[in-house]
Amino acid sequence: RSTRLPYTTLFRSGTLYAINASSANSRLEEAKELGAEQLAPYEYYYAKAHLEQAQIDSQEASYSDAINYAETAEEYADKAVNLSKAARKASGR
Repeated sequence: RSTRLPYTTLFRSGTLYAINASSANSRLEEAKELGAEQLAPYEYYYAKAHLEQAQIDSQEASYSDAINYAETAEEYADKAVNLSKAARKASGR
């Protein structure tokens, strides 16, 4: 009996990863445009590191791990966006 995952499972996992990674990448780009590298560095770089790890895991077909990393990346990119917006608002920009 084979322990390999059916192609449909891999396809679905890969698709779900791609959606999550795309969303995380968009939020990370938005955070960068808002100056999150300086205004929310912990959240920005944490998101960036998790997105990079998600990409590595997806290349190794570790889609479950990749999805988890991409979700964390999106969560922290979102925090970076919100913190950057708040910091810009507080400084009058």
